[in-house]
Amino acid sequence: MQISPQQVLDALKNVEDPDLKKDLVTLNMIKDLQIEDNKVSFTLELTTPACPMKDMLKNACTNAVKHFVSAEAEVIIKITSRVTQPTNSSSLDNIKNIILVSSGKGGVGKSTVASNLAVVLAKDGAKVGLIDADIYGPSVPTMFDLVDAKPGAEETADGKTKILPIEKYGIKLLSLGFFADPGQPVPWRGPMASNAVKQLFNDTNWGELDYLIVDLPPGTGDIHITITQSFPISGAVVVTTPQQVALADTHKGLAMFRMPGINIPILGVIENMSYFTPAELPDNKYYIFGKGGGTKLAERFDVPFLGEIPIIQSISEAGDNGKPVALNQNPQLDIIFGDIASKIAQQISINNAQMAIC
Repeated sequence: MQISPQQVLDALKNVEDPDLKKDLVTLNMIKDLQIEDNKVSFTLELTTPACPMKDMLKNACTNAVKHFVSAEAEVIIKITSRVTQPTNSSSLDNIKNIILVSSGKGGVGKSTVASNLAVVLAKDGAKVGLIDADIYGPSVPTMFDLVDAKPGAEETADGKTKILPIEKYGIKLLSLGFFADPGQPVPWRGPMASNAVKQLFNDTNWGELDYLIVDLPPGTGDIHITITQSFPISGAVVVTTPQQVALADTHKGLAMFRMPGINIPILGVIENMSYFTPAELPDNKYYIFGKGGGTKLAERFDVPFLGEIPIIQSISEAGDNGKPVALNQNPQLDIIFGDIASKIAQQISINNAQMAIC
């Protein structure tokens, strides 16, 4: 008997997205269904290319067709993605999601985390931009080997001048460090710094982006308030280390995002420098700065704990050499950064779906 499209769709209604709590057909994630004899082919359109459950969903679809339609069916599934966006993102039409990477204090590796997350999401196939908004110590020029680089500019049809971000490793990059002499301090006053950061958003031709990652300055200051109140933010990621002094400052940073007038979704906590693993003893973990602080902080605020990043020499060396470590195919770090990026993308998809329902 010829397999019908309705039979296949009815079978796939038994496959539920674990995060969105609805079946794939209702979520309109099944595209381009074609049937030829016993060959069933379709596209599974996910909400992010970094979906951590893509293999599980693909296997579930195959099993559903074979179980509910025909055990002899040859199921061919192509996986694509269409990144969702919050319902309040109209002010920056071409940028679907803005992700803030924050820390309560400096020196916890926030810029390293932001740079490597951008690299991983781009490697997964997402369209990614990265803004280095750290006015006190912009790190992106160093981490991407662009210390002396200067962005270009173009004139639009209506006579406005737009900044052109620098592209490297598949990421569109802008840093306040591109507009200053690397050897000279820039004493920014609050309003001047806030206006400069807003220009990075408004006066730049970003094109279409799935994710724009923003590396914020440490602490809780003018830049944080300007960005959170001026642009539609999908969520914030908070980076800490296990030390108590870092955790105390991170606590304040988390609380800031929940203040009235800011109220930004917290995507989760990342603990950097969690433990030391010597290269010659890859299975050993030495918790130099304490253990479990990031997990406890996430539990206290009832937000996801996104993962631990170890102290490994190659992470800092890669950043200093202008090539983030996520590009270097280090198996251990590929898994760690890949898992964190997937969890962030997953949390954004969940939040966007809940906003759409509300």
